Amino acid sequence: MSTLPEPVRVVQLPDGTYTYADHLPTPIQPTPAPQVIQHIHHAPPDRTVQRIALGSGIGAGTVAAGVYFGPLLVGALTAIAANLALLAFLAAVLVWGVHTVVRSVGGPDGQQAAKAIGKARRSRKGK
Repeated sequence: MSTLPEPVRVVQLPDGTYTYADHLPTPIQPTPAPQVIQHIHHAPPDRTVQRIALGSGIGAGTVAAGVYFGPLLVGALTAIAANLALLAFLAAVLVWGVHTVVRSVGGPDGQQAAKAIGKARRSRKGK
């Protein structure tokens, strides 16, 4: 006895569209005596995502590619974002270091240059 469910059949309706056979209305039949199931090992698989994907006209290869490349894309974008954040941090530290060195070592000329840069930066923010 197989524990796997039977595969879902796809049928063509008279109007030309396709649907799953388990979505068709079933004729009313007399209700048989209830079955007693004693050993349930696992629930049947949920096919909701498969039905949505395959029912919308895309193939199984596209579904498999989405399953494989989705997490791969998220990982790549996360790595890129981490690299950009590190580069921005390094740039900020270097600018701060250069500014501090120019201001402290340059004497009056260095202080004047730092003030000019600060004024230029403030005037640019106002625009």
